[in-house]
Amino acid sequence: MEGPEVPLEQSQEDMLHHAHAAQEKWIMGVALTAALLAVLAAITALMAEHHANEAMLDQIRSTDQWNYYQAKGIKASVLNTKAELLDVLGKPENKKDKGKLEAYGKEQEAIMEAANEMQQASAAHLRHHTILSRSVTFFQVGIAVGAIAVLTKRKQFWLVSVAFGVVGLALLLAGLVAG
Repeated sequence: MEGPEVPLEQSQEDMLHHAHAAQEKWIMGVALTAALLAVLAAITALMAEHHANEAMLDQIRSTDQWNYYQAKGIKASVLNTKAELLDVLGKPENKKDKGKLEAYGKEQEAIMEAANEMQQASAAHLRHHTILSRSVTFFQVGIAVGAIAVLTKRKQFWLVSVAFGVVGLALLLAGLVAG
């Protein structure tokens, strides 16, 4: 899975340009805030991407296990059919087949357990990914609002930018501990 890419480099360059040319000292704070938010967004995006990839791999592994489960079920069905045919024809059933049939059942239980564990792992990675992706979005919005603060020379927008950054940071922390 590839996450959405929002180009904010131009906004950051504009902020830095205005920060160097501006009389107000707070504008340099906006530029530094935007740089910090950009670093957090980049790190969080990498983590979100990692969890998306792991979710996909675990889901593929789970699907492989379910296919293996079905293969064992087909083998068991074939052996059952063979036993029924032998019974109808009045011929003795092979004792090895009975043992194989029991083994397939036990193997299916273990396979089902493994497949369910992999599905749960996939779901957990997906939860991490979702929360971290939201965090990236808040960081990016914080950067954009910071650019608006510099361009309009309104300090209140910087505070809104910081608020978006704080929410993004909270989501980042939640994404790290999400289970």
